[in-house]
Amino acid sequence: MSAADTSAAAAGPTTVPTFTDVPDVVNRLRATGYLADDATATATYLADHLGKPLLVEGPAGVGKTELARAISQATDAELIRLQCYEGIDEARALYEWNHAKQILHIQATGNRAWEEAKTDIFSDEFLLPRPLLKAISRSGPTVLLIDEVDKADVDMEGLLLEVLSDFAVTIPEMGTVAASRRPIVLLTSNATRDLSEALKRRCLYLYIDFPDAAREREILASRVPHLSQALSAELVRIVGVLRTLDIRKKPSVAETIDWANTVLALGAGETGGQGSGSGGADKIDEGLIARTLGVVLKHRPDLKTALKELKLG
Repeated sequence: MSAADTSAAAAGPTTVPTFTDVPDVVNRLRATGYLADDATATATYLADHLGKPLLVEGPAGVGKTELARAISQATDAELIRLQCYEGIDEARALYEWNHAKQILHIQATGNRAWEEAKTDIFSDEFLLPRPLLKAISRSGPTVLLIDEVDKADVDMEGLLLEVLSDFAVTIPEMGTVAASRRPIVLLTSNATRDLSEALKRRCLYLYIDFPDAAREREILASRVPHLSQALSAELVRIVGVLRTLDIRKKPSVAETIDWANTVLALGAGETGGQGSGSGGADKIDEGLIARTLGVVLKHRPDLKTALKELKLG
C-alpha cells in the first residue's frame, strides 16, 4: 500500500456533484427516456450532492434498475452493477485471486523463496476485481448499482456497510484501495425481506410504486410513440385493473410497454391507421386482449384469474 493510498483512505473520497438542481435531474433523465416524478428527482439530486447511497424500494418492474441506468447515461458515468442473489459472497462482490494463473506463474518461474514469489503473484496482474472493487477503483464518474439487495444473505449487509461507510477495500496481500471519487450508489430492493436498520441509516430512501394512469400513458407516449392515445389509455386502464387483482405477479411498466409494442406488431392501434386486430386505432377487441395477455402475465393461475375477472373466457 502506497502513502497515497493511505492518505486517500484517511481523507475519504471526494463528492463531485453532477446535477445542478432538481429540475436539472428531471430534464436530464427525461432526455434518456426516464420520466422521473418529483420524489424520484429530489432523491436522486440529494444522493448526488450529499454523497449518500440511495435505497430504492418498490414492486418489481417499476423502474428501480432503470433509474440507475438513466442516471449513468445522464451523467456520462460508467454503470457498474452488482446483482445480488442468495449465497453471494465476498469473492463475487469484492475480488478474488486468479489461482490457476498464480500456479502457472509459480511453475514457470522455477523454485524461488516464498517472500520473492508472493510479490509477483499478489499483484494487479492476478487480481480479479468484482463490482464493488471496480467501482471504488475508478477515478471517473461512476454509478454503482447494488441490485436486489434483499435477495442477498444478511451477512452480506455487513460487507456492504463496511464498503459504503469508507468507500475503501483492504486487500491483505496488497493494502487498501480507497476511492478517490465517490460513486453515485443505488441499492434496489423488492422488499422480499426486511433490510437491517444499520444499512438503512446509511442510505437515503425512495419508494417507487406503480405509476398512476396519467404517468403511465406519458411513459407509453415516450417509449411507443406510434401508439394511438386512445389505445394507450385502454391498455393502461386494463393493466390498472390487473394490478388490483389477487395475482402472483402484477404487470410491470416494462410489460405495459411490451404489450403496447405487441398490439402494434399485430396491426392494432397505430396512430393514423386502422388496425386489423383491434377493429380500429381507438380500441382493442376482447379477442386480442385474451390472445396477448401472456405478454403481461407470466403465471397460468394469473392468466385464469384475469380472463375470469375481465370476462374474456
